[in-house]
Amino acid sequence: MKPEKTDLRREAGQRTRDDLLAAALELLAQRGQEGVTLREITQNANANVAAVSYHFGSLKALCEVAIEHALERYLDAQIRELDALAGNASLSELAEAFARPMLTALAAGGQDLAVIRTVARVGIDPPEGWEKLTGKFEQARRQAVRVLAANLPEADEPELVFRVRCAAGMLNWLALAPIGAELAAEPAERVERMLIPVVAGAFQGVR
Repeated sequence: MKPEKTDLRREAGQRTRDDLLAAALELLAQRGQEGVTLREITQNANANVAAVSYHFGSLKALCEVAIEHALERYLDAQIRELDALAGNASLSELAEAFARPMLTALAAGGQDLAVIRTVARVGIDPPEGWEKLTGKFEQARRQAVRVLAANLPEADEPELVFRVRCAAGMLNWLALAPIGAELAAEPAERVERMLIPVVAGAFQGVR
């Protein structure tokens, strides 16, 4: 087979694989892993059923790859935002960095929003293989706790970790609840103006 034909076949195979992942991600965002069927994914991706077996081995493996892809995208984006914070960053700046991936997704819609909704579903009902990304979850948590500790020296580390987890849980709920669709229809500046103080308030707490 000529090299050009080999390259074209490889490119077509990669497109099919990417289309299957995108279709799986969209359905996972809507319904979670239990609500996804092989037929729907292949129909949405304009692919045949055999393509799933060829590229991933099974529907379960395809869903796992899509979920891992979504989590990595989300965590990498959050880690970058948190990494950029100065040591003396305020709680409002921390809240903005922590929520930035979700704010960006709400403004962009499409696959970016599907990623956030998939992450939210996984956060509420962790699938098998969640442990693969434990390191990245812990890295994001450590970065957030670092800024919290500087702002709230009276709180011990377990309490600060609890606040970070509560803030993450609130963002997960917003992504999946009807209010998430309402926020997606609002101008990005208004969403940020409404959301950042709420996340900062979760970090601040009241004594």
